Amino acid sequence: MAISRYLESRKNLAGSACGLAGLALTFAGVAGPYWPVVVAGLYGAGALIAPPERVAPPDFPASSAQLDEVRADFEKLRAFLTDIELSVTAAARLRELTELLSALLDRTWSAQLLAHDPEGVHALSRIVRRDLPEAVDSFARTRWWTRMTPGTQSPELHLEQQLGLMKKDAEHLAAALRDTEARRQETHTRYLEERSDR
Repeated sequence: MAISRYLESRKNLAGSACGLAGLALTFAGVAGPYWPVVVAGLYGAGALIAPPERVAPPDFPASSAQLDEVRADFEKLRAFLTDIELSVTAAARLRELTELLSALLDRTWSAQLLAHDPEGVHALSRIVRRDLPEAVDSFARTRWWTRMTPGTQSPELHLEQQLGLMKKDAEHLAAALRDTEARRQETHTRYLEERSDR
């Protein structure tokens, strides 16, 4: 395997071309009795000056494929969230957050914009796959311990604060997508104005 890879490499091809040039010099009578040294030397020189092999970068999935995976994970997360008992305020904040995430992950214009925004996909992925499940799971665990040791700070307050912070992150992403569309619209307006001035 390694031998066949070397035979097809740039170093071998460049060395072989220079070695053939050495053979041509030999037949022309230039190399004389030292022709093996000339041919080997030219082969070595060609192999040394050849550019290195270009290693192909790994083939990672495109942002659109990653978005499909995040969408599927969000559906699993929603099923998990239905089994958690929350206070009225926390449930309202969770509903607002999940509605916003649903809108961002919907297969509409926002999905088309996100398909070209790896940072946005990463931000959504972080909320869906790590932040929100961690917040709800730690709330459920802490609430169990709080029942055993009453009088400590309510875990609902932490959860409500965490849900509010995640909602802010999602709102920033939605605002960035809106700004992208607004810039696109302004660019089209300028294009039409310039075209009409000709």
